[in-house]
Amino acid sequence: MNRVVITGLGVVAPNGVGVPAFTDAIKNGISGIRQDEQLQQLQFSCQIAGKPQITDEIKSAYFTDLELRGFNSSGILYGVIAGVEAWKNAGLPIENNNEPDWDSGTIFGSGTSGIDKLRESIYKIDDLQTRKLGSSVVAQTMNSGISAYLGGKLGLGNQVTTNSSACATGTEAIIMAYDRIRSGKAKRILAGSTSDSGPYIWAGFDALRVCSSKYNDNPEAGSRPMSATAAGFVPASGAGALIIEDLESALKRGANVYAEILGGSVNCGGQRGNGTMTAPNSKAVQRCIIDALKNAAISANDIDAINGHLTATAKDSIEIENWTKALGRSHVDFPYVNSLKSLIGHCLSAAGSIESVATVLQLHHGFLFGNTNCDDLHPEIATHIDASKIPTKSFNINLNVIAKASFGFGDVNACVIFKKFEI
Repeated sequence: MNRVVITGLGVVAPNGVGVPAFTDAIKNGISGIRQDEQLQQLQFSCQIAGKPQITDEIKSAYFTDLELRGFNSSGILYGVIAGVEAWKNAGLPIENNNEPDWDSGTIFGSGTSGIDKLRESIYKIDDLQTRKLGSSVVAQTMNSGISAYLGGKLGLGNQVTTNSSACATGTEAIIMAYDRIRSGKAKRILAGSTSDSGPYIWAGFDALRVCSSKYNDNPEAGSRPMSATAAGFVPASGAGALIIEDLESALKRGANVYAEILGGSVNCGGQRGNGTMTAPNSKAVQRCIIDALKNAAISANDIDAINGHLTATAKDSIEIENWTKALGRSHVDFPYVNSLKSLIGHCLSAAGSIESVATVLQLHHGFLFGNTNCDDLHPEIATHIDASKIPTKSFNINLNVIAKASFGFGDVNACVIFKKFEI
């Protein structure tokens, strides 16, 4: 079994496009949550969102003018930018020869693809005119569009696929890539996930009344994971990407190594017990965490910090309780815990990958980012862990092992264990 490491990172986040800008933002508590004019015009209850700021200059750096003609898929846009950045960040060339790179592939997840492109195509067209949808619709709206675009731009010849598991998608993609490399079926996999922007993605959640609606006049205060005044999640979008590689291959080509992946686990609660389509089965969550530790061959006491799912909903206190039971640790003995959603909102299918990039950056640079908007810790959470374990400001600290978990609609769970790299 091969050791598996991370050699490249890419990110398109509401508070920073590109690794340097994103790193600065999470270190300094810079929020990417803003008022959204479209949500205001449509009279959503939640009128704030985390949406990446993509300029025409950024687009032209990743797409040709011909590719951008008739292009209207934010998810593919974000995913390609993050994926290509990770590839270049890993020091890998983009070659234009006729032979695919048989050793490299991508597992790049998505929840939906090209919703705005589909709407654009069918608007003003009735069923008898569907042949007029246009030739670019298929590539932009098929769920595997993002992996297909990346496979073509990078010439990938190994597995090229798109997974989809709601909010657990990005974390699941990383574990799938880890398994493929560890078993020797690939030398490197570009793993990540992306999520479309806009009201056609976010409307259903607004209708479920799970989005924050009390902070429309103060967007940066709107996302409040683990807070007593949490009022629901802030919808967001973006993409995160990681080059996951066999250690031998990475060392041979002299690659920079950000961190090591020790293992992980995915499972489903089957919507049994207290699990439903929208609520996690606590037994399954705990089992997923325990199995991830076993797969990584570490103990619960080895965990220095947790990057949680923690969406700023009523489920936050349940998640913390599940962690305490799975790890057998509580109060001052509990690891540090943080949630990136306080700065960027909930990026849905892109959440796990963007948050994993943030987790790896913390290990690599030796810091822990703070939980913005959590000065008033939820009293139920305070019964399980000490407030000192939920820092509200960034600080420098040498972390060795961080557990990253994501839990999604359908009662699906994923947990991956990252470690500071050492030869």
